Amino acid sequence: MITSELPVLQDTSNESGAQDAVSLSMSMSEIEDPEAKGKKKRGRPGKQQQTSNKKPRKSPTDKAIGVTRGRGKANGVAQHNGDGGEPVTLFEVVKLGKSAMQSVVDDWIESYKQDRDIALLDLINFFIQCSGCKGTVRIEMFRNMQNAEIIRKMTEEFDEDSGDYPLTMPGPLWKKFRYNFCEFICVLIRQCQYSIIYDEYMMDTVISLLTGLSDSQVRAFRHTSTLAAMKLMTALVNVALNLSIHQDNTQRQYEAERNKMAGKRANEKLELLLQKRKELQENQDEIENMMNSIFKGIFVHRYRDAIAEIRAICIEEIGVWMKMYSDAFLNDSYLKYVGWTLHDRQGEVRLKCLKALQNLYTNRELFPKLELFTNRFKDRIVSMTLDKEYDVAVEAIRLVTLILQGSEDALSNEDCENVYHLVYSAHRPVAVAAGEFLHRKLFSRHDPQAEEALAKRRGRSSPNGNLIRMLVLFFLESELHEHAAYLVDSLWESSQELLKDWECMTEQLLEEPVQGEEVLSDRQESALIELMVCTIRQAAEAHPPVGRGTGKRVLTAKERKTQIDDKNKLTEHFIMALPMLLSKYQADSEKVANLLQIPQFFDLDVYSAGRMEKHLDALLKQIRLVVEKHIEADVLEACSKTYSILCSEEYTIMNRVDIARSQLIDEMTDRFAHSVEELLQEAEEADDDDIYNVLSTLKRLTAFHNAHDLTRWDLFGSCYRLLKAGIEQGSMPEQIAVQALQCSHYSILWQLVKITEGAPSKDDLVALRRVVKSFLAVCQQCLSNVNTPVKEQAFMLLCDLLMIFSHQLVSGGREGLQPLVFNPDTTLQNELLNFVLDHVFIDQDDESQSMEGDEEDEANKIEALHKRRNLLAAFSKLIIYDIVDMPAAADIFKHYMKYYNDYGDIIKETLSKTRQTDKILCAKTLILSLQQNRSLYRHSHSYLEKFMSESMSERREDVWLPLISYRNSLLTGGDEDRMSVTSGSSSKTGSIRSKKGRPPLHKKRIEEESSVEGSWMMRNDTLATPGALQTPQLTSTVLRENRPAEHMPDPDSEPGSENDFVHNPQMQMSWLGQQKMEEVNRKDRTGMNYIKSRSNQGVRQTVRGLMEDDAEPIFEDVMMSSRGQLEDMNEEFEDTMVIDLPPSRNRRERAELRPDFFDSAAMIEDESGFSMPMF
Repeated sequence: MITSELPVLQDTSNESGAQDAVSLSMSMSEIEDPEAKGKKKRGRPGKQQQTSNKKPRKSPTDKAIGVTRGRGKANGVAQHNGDGGEPVTLFEVVKLGKSAMQSVVDDWIESYKQDRDIALLDLINFFIQCSGCKGTVRIEMFRNMQNAEIIRKMTEEFDEDSGDYPLTMPGPLWKKFRYNFCEFICVLIRQCQYSIIYDEYMMDTVISLLTGLSDSQVRAFRHTSTLAAMKLMTALVNVALNLSIHQDNTQRQYEAERNKMAGKRANEKLELLLQKRKELQENQDEIENMMNSIFKGIFVHRYRDAIAEIRAICIEEIGVWMKMYSDAFLNDSYLKYVGWTLHDRQGEVRLKCLKALQNLYTNRELFPKLELFTNRFKDRIVSMTLDKEYDVAVEAIRLVTLILQGSEDALSNEDCENVYHLVYSAHRPVAVAAGEFLHRKLFSRHDPQAEEALAKRRGRSSPNGNLIRMLVLFFLESELHEHAAYLVDSLWESSQELLKDWECMTEQLLEEPVQGEEVLSDRQESALIELMVCTIRQAAEAHPPVGRGTGKRVLTAKERKTQIDDKNKLTEHFIMALPMLLSKYQADSEKVANLLQIPQFFDLDVYSAGRMEKHLDALLKQIRLVVEKHIEADVLEACSKTYSILCSEEYTIMNRVDIARSQLIDEMTDRFAHSVEELLQEAEEADDDDIYNVLSTLKRLTAFHNAHDLTRWDLFGSCYRLLKAGIEQGSMPEQIAVQALQCSHYSILWQLVKITEGAPSKDDLVALRRVVKSFLAVCQQCLSNVNTPVKEQAFMLLCDLLMIFSHQLVSGGREGLQPLVFNPDTTLQNELLNFVLDHVFIDQDDESQSMEGDEEDEANKIEALHKRRNLLAAFSKLIIYDIVDMPAAADIFKHYMKYYNDYGDIIKETLSKTRQTDKILCAKTLILSLQQNRSLYRHSHSYLEKFMSESMSERREDVWLPLISYRNSLLTGGDEDRMSVTSGSSSKTGSIRSKKGRPPLHKKRIEEESSVEGSWMMRNDTLATPGALQTPQLTSTVLRENRPAEHMPDPDSEPGSENDFVHNPQMQMSWLGQQKMEEVNRKDRTGMNYIKSRSNQGVRQTVRGLMEDDAEPIFEDVMMSSRGQLEDMNEEFEDTMVIDLPPSRNRRERAELRPDFFDSAAMIEDESGFSMPMF
């Protein structure tokens, strides 16, 4: 019988010493002992009589079949009802969950009292079936076989086709099953706690079985039995806790009775109390033995199991034990397992550790017992705030916050600083948790009443003055001034009262400091204004700043009401305070630029509803003064945007604001026209004052023209005159040229808006076309300007205008705008391409020299790279939308490998979009790019050669033919490189740009066409493919050349065909010779299918190898996989992983991976692996 095999009652652990044994103390609070009416050995006093006389409740299942489960079996095999619809086994009843768990357990207990072997057999089969095993333990096996033999027999009954079992199956049914399974075990122990668990049979059998199953190599057995054992242990801990409480009560009653006087002492009661205490102690000893067996036989081994979910179960339950019965379990002997597992490699397990510790640190009474653990593992917990798993990092920060609440001395300043900087994290849950920590540490008021009294004595309306100053100091010390919005968002949930105290903030800025307060420095005032504006934005918009969160979510009714209340509150306050703030700080551009953002968050109806027009006039007056005093771009843009918001037609204040704006624009335009005339008249004799007058006024007008329609002031004429004079004389200051270009651009756009919104006449279209044509010509001339800022501005405006006035302008039923469509000619396309090659694809050393030797810091380098990326993106958009001919992209694609870190994402997106537009033409462009870059050409051939094995050629399948053909074409091109048109022109001048620029297209084509026919005829013989493979219908263009004439397609029969590409002047480009045109189908007919299937197969194998824990075979190693096994696995898939290594989105990873740009997997399938907002 199973009871003869009790290996779990011995200490099989490798742990040193016996200090891990569960020591149960008797120090719990008093609970009255229930009245004792009867006793039985090892049973709970006063409860045995009730148990023995209790009538068992029948579940609906038992009522249907009319017999108990024990009688419903033949030789221990579950039998089904004749109707076939009712569950009769414990597993089926628990899985369906239709019966109350108490009723199910009571029926099993009744069955156990009638025949304990049959009942235990039913329970054993329950655990076996819960593991997903199809086998059944029969009564003969139960009585004659050892546990190990039974488990071995059941292992053979597993379904090897599927690795799923009930605990891992998806769906709501199996999720509910897990809950029912755990509940069944807890209810079973609770109902058996007074007698059956002490009979030295049931519990010994169950613990022995679970111990054997937990040591199995079968994952399902190990997982299910570990969960059952941990829940069983939790239930036993609860029983032990109750026993401890009853022992304390009995001991207290005994002491009270014994201390009575001899005449009043009841000796019989003393004897009963002594006997009861003895029985309770015996029961507790047995419970301790059971818990020791489970802990040492199962937990000690399974908390380091190879499966993360099993480890997580163990850690989760030991946390429950320590919280439930802290006197016995909350000591270093058990805490060490949680501490060790904090270093687990799986985030799921680390998360369970942190949550278990959070439950302990929440109770401040337990802090003394956790002191040693805190000192030992505090550094690890603090370091986990930077965990790569965001969920783990959030819980680690919360745990550190709990430690801080329990004892501020537990964390050093260095520990706190490690958490402080996380308020700037882009991941909002991490930042919010760090904000809670920061609030607890720095911004919580320790004595609110005393601080309010002090504020009143100082004449302040708010007691938050010191806290706001501390917030400013924290922001300045963090040295991340551009991230004020992140700091505010992090503190928003925990410190809203402080952040919404705008009255206190304006008091700090406007009023003189009172006695005991320090004067705010200039940096502190700037920081406070920036923080104040961020709090206003957060309150008015009610959503996180850009970069946090996936987007705007729908606000609840409560949140919407809070948003409206906050907006009204800030409007009423700042309508009066903002003019005073602008008046005080109008000379400081940084402060003014921030303050002028406040009106955009106003509820402008308050001006008219509250009769506050005088405050509006004061605001307009201050804005006018700011415009007249400043020429900084950010200040002027803020003023322009404020005027635009205040001039909204939906508000009644629009007329008042429009009059003030028109007066301001009139004065500026008059001043501008006058200063322009003076500048043009004086020409080279103009002094600095004349230049400053033009430049300052032009900057103001340009900023306003961005947001306001100023076409009635005809600014384009004056700006055009300045640009023409600069081109003719060559002496126009670059700042004036840049601003004139930008202002002219805005003027054209506003004219286009008027035309598209109304019904334009022919004269209007002709006038706008004339304006656009003249401005494009000026911008084209500016590309050769000596000043880099002027050239870059002209290039960007050219690209933007060519996009706007392209063929898409007439889409959507706007055919009447056809006269406004502009198509760039060949010369302009060449100039744009040369500009990109000269100003984008440059080395860092060249860039430093172009900056006149100035030493650039890191910020300047990043800014310069950002500018170059914008230039490349602007030109790439012209290629994508078929404004510039696609073959021009060849000169872009060939820089993919060299400049991968800087522009790899842009070039890749360009390739993806162009392939979607025209796959044939894109393939031609790629071949041209490959031929221009000989290193990539050779790399592609060696790349294919590596995987062309003998076994591939021996297989009689057509799938290899395109790949072999493409490999041979590369080989041919490499051997006869001297006959290539591109390489024949020159290695330095054909594809590598010269300082003088690119030659005209028609000249280059004359040189190319002379050697085309001979070149392709000579290459024909070299294209040999294995004879065993049949040639598909579509092959390379070389093979098509040798077919009979009747099979050649008619040149005029198919638009966009190869002949059409050759003879159509619109498609002829100097950089794409006829040889490369005919080579296109070689790229199009390559072995994409083979590489694609290779890629998919490799990815599947790699994923399977990397996720072995989740899709492992049934038999496996019980402990964690060694590093050596993982390395062997990686070596097994080394070739596949090299082929299919996907490009990383992280730039630093991109530099290391360097994926093959011409890998078919990247060209065909990896379209979603990249996102670029500019397209």
